[in-house]
This record gives sequence, structure tokens and C-alpha cells, in this order.
Amino acid sequence: MDYSRYECLHAKRAGKVLTVSFNRPQALNAINAQLHTELSQIFADIAQDTETEAVVLTGKGRAFCAGGDIKWFQDMTATQLDALFAEARKIIIDMLEVEQPIIAAVNGPATGLGATLALFSDVIYAADNAKIGDPHVRVGVVAGDGGAIIWPWLIGTAKAKEFLMTGDLVKAEEAERIGLVNHVVPADQLMEKAMAFAIRMANGPRMAIRGTKVSVNKILRDTVNLVLDTSLSIEKHCFHTADHKEAIQSFVEKREPRFTGQ
Repeated sequence: MDYSRYECLHAKRAGKVLTVSFNRPQALNAINAQLHTELSQIFADIAQDTETEAVVLTGKGRAFCAGGDIKWFQDMTATQLDALFAEARKIIIDMLEVEQPIIAAVNGPATGLGATLALFSDVIYAADNAKIGDPHVRVGVVAGDGGAIIWPWLIGTAKAKEFLMTGDLVKAEEAERIGLVNHVVPADQLMEKAMAFAIRMANGPRMAIRGTKVSVNKILRDTVNLVLDTSLSIEKHCFHTADHKEAIQSFVEKREPRFTGQ
């Protein structure tokens, strides 16, 4: 499989392991239109990649992925908004269709869709200085692009609602304690540990490992069928609200937002 057309994602192969990195380090790997489009395409490519038996998902620079780029939202047209939400649905559906194990190596902040992609991975390693959170509500929109699906499955509905309704970030140590991630390791050992596990998966009994993942993912796929279209629809509606516009404007003006519930 040729991944050379990707620019905001970087793919590098080492044996049977494919490392996919968010590649906008100058912006903490925040997701702009191009990166979002690339995310909506790459998982389908990986699913068809006969050379890859395991995937490591990480970020270039000091962040994993800082979620949606606020600059992208400022002047979004109706057509661009429609494309965003079509892609958002495809990203989650396609990621769950990848049979190869995906190991997240969370090397720094992972927020919004960045957190969702980390948490939808099969095994999650986090650097001891990483933070994870889904602050959709802080920009006046629903945690619709997967957060409302995966957080409750990992940590239960009460804790999930607390974090999703506040947008608060979770430090790595706390994330491990509550079951949000599998392992917390020193930052300078993160890639070594994640790669070692990926190699173990890549060299294991292929059909058994993939079949186990596919079987467990049936649970997530059922939840996606139940939740995703509704959560995305409500999130999309929020883009037209006064509160969302106020959140964006306050970010630009570097002040606290004044929400009115409208």
C-alpha cells in the first residue's frame, strides 16, 4: 500500500508494523480540513494493506492531536460543514473496520477527535506527561464525533458524562487508574513500549488476533449504530448556535466565553 499521497498524516513501515503519525507538529497536530479528509481515507487504506499486521498511531512533535483547529471553524461554509460531518462518520466506521490491531502511543495532549481516535484504538499507551480530554462543549458543540460512544464504554456513564459535559482533561496517571488507557510509561520509553507490543501482535497468530478484535468490536459497532448518527446530527446543529459562535469569537479575542444557552 502506497501512503505517499498523505501529507498531514505520515506513514512509515518497519517490517509488519505501520506507524501512522499526525503530521502538523507546528499546530500541535490540530485537525484542519486536509487532515480531517486524510483521516476519512487512511483507515480504509490500512484495512486493505496486506503488508501491515499491526498499526501504531501517534503524533509528531510534542502533542498526539489537539483536536479540531479553531481557525478551521471560523469561516466554514454550509458545504464545508456537510463535508465535515460526512467525513466524521466515515472516520469512526472505517476505524472499526480495520482488522489489524491499532496501538495508540499518546505522546502528549490528546483532545477532541484526537482523544476519540486514541481511545478507539485497541491498546493505549500514554506518556506520563500526556493529557486526554474531549472539550467539545467548551466550544459550544456536542461531543458527537465518537466521544459519546467510547468514553462510557471505557469508564462508565457517570464518569464519562462528567468529563464530556465539562471538557476537563485527564492526566495520564488518572486516565490509567480509571481505565481510560491501558499503560502509562515514561515519555522517553513510549514508542519503544508501543512498538514492542505492536511487534508482538504482528508476529502472533494472525487469524486468532484479528478474529478476537473483530468479535469484541461488535460491541462498539452496535453502540456506533445506536449513537453516532444522532450525536453527529446534534453536534452539527450546534454549529449554528450563538453559543458556538461566541466560543469561537472568545477564543480569537483571548477571553472567557459568555454563554447564553442560545
